[in-house]
Amino acid sequence: MAGPQLSPAKVVLLAVQLAHKAEVSHLRTLISQHRKTLRTEIVLRVILSHLPESLESSQYVQFLQDLVEGDIVEDPNFPVDKSVLDGLSDKEASKKVRKLRLLPLLWPNAPADAPEDPLTLFLIHRSLRIDENTGLITQVPALVTPFLQRSSYLRTWFISTILPLLRLNYEYHPQDGSNISIAVFERLDDEAGVKLLLSRSNIPETDDTSDETLGRDLRGLIGPWMYGDNRLKRRKILRKSTFDAQTVPPLDEAPAVNEKYASWEEVFKWITAQATSGWETAVQTIEQWEGPGDVDLGGYEDRNAWLDEDDQQHLEQRYARSALAAAYLIPEASLDALVGVHRILSRTITRLDLERIPTLEVAGGLLSPVSIRGENNIVSPKNAVFLRNGLMDEQNILTKPSKVSLRFLHALLISAFLFTRERTALSVLRAGQVTLRQDESEQKMELARFMAKGPGLSPTKGDDRYWTRIRNEILWMRSWGAEELGEATDGLPGKGIFGQIPKEYMEVEILKGLLSNSRFTLANQIYEKSPERPISKGVLEETVISAAMEAYDNATNPNKTRGGVKRCHEILRAFRETLANSIRSTQLEHLIIVTHAVGEYRLVLKQKEPFTPVALRVHADPISIIGRILEQNPRSYTKINDFVWMGKEMTKAGLPVRDTTVDSTISEQQFLDQESVAERRVVAMCISAALAEDDFETAYSYITTRLAAIASQAHTRTPDHGRRGGLFAERPPRIIDDWSWKAALEAGKYRRTSQTTKPTHLGNSSGNPEIRHLEQRMDCLSHALRFAPKSTLQEILNAYRRCEEELETQTKLEAEQEEAWDTQGDDKAMPGGFGVKKRDVAPYSSRAAEEAPMSLFDLSRASMARAQSGFSALASLQNKMGNLSVEALGESGMDSESSAARQAMRKRDQLKNVATGALASGVGWLIGATPNPGNSQNH
Repeated sequence: MAGPQLSPAKVVLLAVQLAHKAEVSHLRTLISQHRKTLRTEIVLRVILSHLPESLESSQYVQFLQDLVEGDIVEDPNFPVDKSVLDGLSDKEASKKVRKLRLLPLLWPNAPADAPEDPLTLFLIHRSLRIDENTGLITQVPALVTPFLQRSSYLRTWFISTILPLLRLNYEYHPQDGSNISIAVFERLDDEAGVKLLLSRSNIPETDDTSDETLGRDLRGLIGPWMYGDNRLKRRKILRKSTFDAQTVPPLDEAPAVNEKYASWEEVFKWITAQATSGWETAVQTIEQWEGPGDVDLGGYEDRNAWLDEDDQQHLEQRYARSALAAAYLIPEASLDALVGVHRILSRTITRLDLERIPTLEVAGGLLSPVSIRGENNIVSPKNAVFLRNGLMDEQNILTKPSKVSLRFLHALLISAFLFTRERTALSVLRAGQVTLRQDESEQKMELARFMAKGPGLSPTKGDDRYWTRIRNEILWMRSWGAEELGEATDGLPGKGIFGQIPKEYMEVEILKGLLSNSRFTLANQIYEKSPERPISKGVLEETVISAAMEAYDNATNPNKTRGGVKRCHEILRAFRETLANSIRSTQLEHLIIVTHAVGEYRLVLKQKEPFTPVALRVHADPISIIGRILEQNPRSYTKINDFVWMGKEMTKAGLPVRDTTVDSTISEQQFLDQESVAERRVVAMCISAALAEDDFETAYSYITTRLAAIASQAHTRTPDHGRRGGLFAERPPRIIDDWSWKAALEAGKYRRTSQTTKPTHLGNSSGNPEIRHLEQRMDCLSHALRFAPKSTLQEILNAYRRCEEELETQTKLEAEQEEAWDTQGDDKAMPGGFGVKKRDVAPYSSRAAEEAPMSLFDLSRASMARAQSGFSALASLQNKMGNLSVEALGESGMDSESSAARQAMRKRDQLKNVATGALASGVGWLIGATPNPGNSQNH
């Protein structure tokens, strides 16, 4: 019971002492005895100021309830000890009370809208002091929750402040020891608060793929933090107090986000930011969290009653927009990332209650038509800017939650999936950029990348079914199948990722892919046999020829049954109907044949680099390659027929001959001339190769049997550029034969050595090998005289003179040897013979009666002397010499019976007669006389 002897000051001092000692039961007794002095507000201030914060809340919560409800009654078991006040006067007690400085119930920096209810103020202030002095925020729920129904302000404060902190630090992420105080947490702005609450959400705590951490944190941390409008009111107060220091924004600046949703906008911004830094987090967030309406308030408030219907609808639309923005922002171009985009899209479609979409694998197989028609043309270059920035803008048609935007994103996703499945990485963002920019060159570049890195690198090259699918996918990506819906035509640009590429161009690229991967039958069925030809015949022919040439150029083996040359041949055979009248196809067929023939020989054009087919096609002088073959393959010159055929095949293949490109427009005569040139060059090469290997007999045989029949004069008229402007037509220039006379001259200069191949039979020639060799050399030089240009006649004549001198020497030596042999066989040397007196008579032999041949240079000097006296005499001399030459040639060509009748004429004299006839004509030409028309025709 209340003692009348205690003054109010002493009662207060006694209450402070009991509170300081945490003797709550004794305090209850004191209050019941002095209720008028210890009013509720005074008691709350005493407890707030002096009750230890470390005391468990459960020990005084019931006391607080009884205090505010007026149910404080005296407990006889806990009497109040008043002895502590003995000796203290009332005046001294009053002085001490004035020095107590009890804390006010309103906490520091409290908002202006703080309630006036003492208990509410006490509970909030007490919670702050408990957290500040002990950090035991876990004691706050036991203190506050019994009183939540008394004050909506207290309930809002507890749900939006204490509940998120408790869950963050002690329930959801207890492993992190860095805790934040209530006061600091309350001062956080929207961005900092969202980052803090979700800072530990994207850190995987376990390897469990079904982990719902992100959804739990958004429901249990962000949801309660966003609860109520107290934070919004505090922001308004702070803005009002600092309004004068703020700068007025320009009029043309975009309007600020509605302050009512500013906190949620930070959440949406966090989601889109995760898409760029860790897209798995963004995907899991959208899958696990249903949006702003999906909150966990711990049972302290109804989760469905705290948002208005309009607010709920607006926030759901913003959340869906952030989900679509995150889908575009995922930078990784992998199948896993695309599956993540599909999960976002599928979840968004489900929330918007639209028609569900199949999986990526199913959608990539079905290739269903996609309609993107709408009020606004979504596929427009002006919308490409929305992919760079402003994905969350309300004006962004790409992220607006609508059927058109969702279909557009789905079409981009399937396109990116088709690319990535074929090892050609493509993100949804990149697919959107290519589609919206509508740049034909950029789209062609992506198509080329798809063909090169996708089917082009397939290890198995695929079968016909695979390539049929590839073709369907490429054509589908042009307009996303809109043709089936009647929304697109082949002649107009499409709306897909390849929309600006002409369809024929795409078909050509597909055809190239089919041919490069040996799908010839399928290519023929689609592009040649099909009634509806996707490309024209001319384009088909050009594409096939180009593909065949590419296969040929990339070949490393010249064998036509292997590698690129085989593929080239198969490409041509696959389109026989299209290439039936193609000159280029015919040339390519001959090129394949001659390449295969060249490949049968060992050939190295560059050091340590084996021969490749493309080297033949691009060689400036492919005929010269035959010469390299002859050099690198011993005795290959014996296959002269094969090499002549090879040279003609090169001409038929349209390869350049003597720096002249044989193209499809040359006349038949020009083509025959080129074949003739090739034959002459090859024969000359074989002659040179035989001489290089000391096989003079074979070289001589080629000169007399082949070269003599095909060679032409080297001084035939060539193009005269200075006379092309004349009024009179001129005969077209003929090609100079600059090889035949050189080969004959080279053989004529050849000297017999010990390495020279010996003849297998002599025929009608001399048995003396030296004489026989000289006769053959003179024969070669006579052929050289026939075809050589005037600038080289002196050189040939000098060589001929040396041969003639050597022949005379060898003839005399042979005569002396015959005479010595006859003398050795005289009767004087025989047994029983008698000596006979030697007579001074010229030695007689079977050849002594022959007329000594006239020297070639004597003939030349005589011809020059007569030429000076008059042209008539020279013409007479030419006719005489010409007849002599004809007779000599005629006699040498008669049968064996006619030759036997004139055994008296020796072989070397016959050769000399032939050379003399040729020289007579040559000398006349040299001094400028008019040649005999009959002779000129022969040349």
